Amino acid sequence: MLFPTHLLAAALLGRPLGLSRAWLVVGAALPDLVDKPLAMAGVFDLYHTVGHSAVVLGLFLSVALSGSAARALAVGWLSHLCLDAFHVIVNGRPGDALFLAWPVQTPPDPLALAPMAFVVHYVGSTAFFVELGLWVGVLAVAIRRWQRADSVVETPR
Repeated sequence: MLFPTHLLAAALLGRPLGLSRAWLVVGAALPDLVDKPLAMAGVFDLYHTVGHSAVVLGLFLSVALSGSAARALAVGWLSHLCLDAFHVIVNGRPGDALFLAWPVQTPPDPLALAPMAFVVHYVGSTAFFVELGLWVGVLAVAIRRWQRADSVVETPR
């Protein structure tokens, strides 16, 4: 998934889960904010390691579930992992979902592309069109709400 979609998905979880949207979005950003710089600096060969590991998230959860901000952070993080796993599975690379088990397991033939190379590769894939549909749906709902808000303001009493 593309980075902005992770942030959007986390923000959408705020109201139904009753969690802080800000902390959800921070949690959803964390995997990429951790892993992309580490890979670009050559610390790891993959772009899905520490931040994208369900193993690491599990360790975090065991310590962090004491406050609502920590819960929102963890849920945002988990949403990022779920969306990335969904995207590799939908795009026909289910073995790549093994990134979730890092460092215990790694994908057998991971797609180790830098962020911009990934975007070029990703555009046009099945998951890209699912993602595009999400954005179109959110935009349609937003436009409808703005139109309703405008009609309420313009209605004379």
